[in-house]
Amino acid sequence: MSHAPGLLLTVLAFLAVIGPLVFVHELGHYLVGRWFGVKAEAFSIGFGREMFGFTDRLGTRWKFGWLPLGGYVRFAGDMNPASQPDPKWMMLPAEERNRTFYAKPVWQRALIVAAGPITNFLLAILILAAFAMAIGVNRTPPVAGAVQPGSAAAAAGMLAGDRVVSVNGRRMSDFGDFAEYVIARPNQLLNVEVLRGERELTLSVTPKTQYRVDRFGNKYPFGRLGVASPRPVIERVGLLEAPGVAVEQTIGIVRMMIDGLGQIVTGMRSAKELGGPLRIAQFSGEAASAGAISFAYLVALISINLGFINLLPVPMLDGGHLLFYGLEAVRRKPVDPQVQEWAFRSGLLLLLGLMLFVTFNDLSAFGLLRGLSGLIG
Repeated sequence: MSHAPGLLLTVLAFLAVIGPLVFVHELGHYLVGRWFGVKAEAFSIGFGREMFGFTDRLGTRWKFGWLPLGGYVRFAGDMNPASQPDPKWMMLPAEERNRTFYAKPVWQRALIVAAGPITNFLLAILILAAFAMAIGVNRTPPVAGAVQPGSAAAAAGMLAGDRVVSVNGRRMSDFGDFAEYVIARPNQLLNVEVLRGERELTLSVTPKTQYRVDRFGNKYPFGRLGVASPRPVIERVGLLEAPGVAVEQTIGIVRMMIDGLGQIVTGMRSAKELGGPLRIAQFSGEAASAGAISFAYLVALISINLGFINLLPVPMLDGGHLLFYGLEAVRRKPVDPQVQEWAFRSGLLLLLGLMLFVTFNDLSAFGLLRGLSGLIG
């Protein structure tokens, strides 16, 4: 019987996930900034009052804040969140001004900003590549090993031995791709192209909706066709092949995130599935109690999430900065400061609203809101 991880393990595991990933993200910004000659004034892990830190020979203050739920690197020029320079910037001596972020050409600023998310992706690729070499890659072919009688697949005419070529136009490279696609689309019509012998057929099938229930009683829908996997095929890959495999897996995970967000936006999936820090902490504790491999895989997944979310074109995120730099490159001049200020204020409100929403979801998932309403009632 599996046991839920204790509170101490959950907290430590959460910090062991978030702290290093924030450090890696900010380190990407820092290293590329230093490469282009930008002075970093501060590198902080966590927010709030400094608990401890040190200043290196380059003048960068490395510090740890008391709230370990984020971090930042502050480059010379005292940029505000909208990437606008301090009013005193023009008064700096030329040599000192040239070492500020704002003095760099737009393409260098864009690379500095993009380096954070890219570093998160690189860390995930490194972990997944190590798994591919040490454990192997699931290369089970997308073939129906068996079709359950009375299932959605049987009703659509699918037979054992059918090889799935594509679903709704998306190519299926292995059985895992096929299963993940179906699971994410309960009660949605799928056009499945199969190869039966020498013939290509297109079958229309709607996965039945089933539910998984977590230990807090929350129900989450998933699609089920009733198709069993053939005999699993696990292959280890070599050092040269592993990075390519890891990149493919990372792209697949990002594609699943995009699909999931699209389904939430269109109402196909409930927004209650969006989780926040409490649920990440829960998963961290469970992964840590399951062993080093599960924990490392969770780190890779969250690192991909962090990289992907930061690239969304939302002001206050790295993607929002990149959007403005793209406009600056096209227009040959920066976007009006008032427009940037308005956009970043709106982005801040959006992010704060999203944080409140996912925290509400977390509290609901843990049953804390029900308990609170019971106390009030």
